[in-house]
Amino acid sequence: MVDSKISEAFQLMWGKFPEPVMLVHKSREILAVNEACQNAGGTAGIKCSSIGTPDRHKGCLANQALASGQASYCKSEANGKTIIGYWIPVAEHPDIYVHFGVGTTIDYDQFKKQSS
Repeated sequence: MVDSKISEAFQLMWGKFPEPVMLVHKSREILAVNEACQNAGGTAGIKCSSIGTPDRHKGCLANQALASGQASYCKSEANGKTIIGYWIPVAEHPDIYVHFGVGTTIDYDQFKKQSS
């Protein structure tokens, strides 16, 4: 279980982000998910590695991000879309990281500026 302060901070920062975002322990247990991830079927308490096929996790950079204490990222293709995946260590919590992919649910190549 994740500390309530960390979970609250995660929701404040990522809750309304339009792409699925997960807060993950180094064991790969999902500690919290944002609204987009929840709407896509993501849930806390499962292993992130149980989502999708094993091939989907071949490029995982979580260990690299946790070891270096710096964000790791990569560009990949999935379902005809370009996705940039991020693994971002949580400051002062060396066993926890934020993971998401930009382009997972939004096709940014087709993106039109929203009017304000």
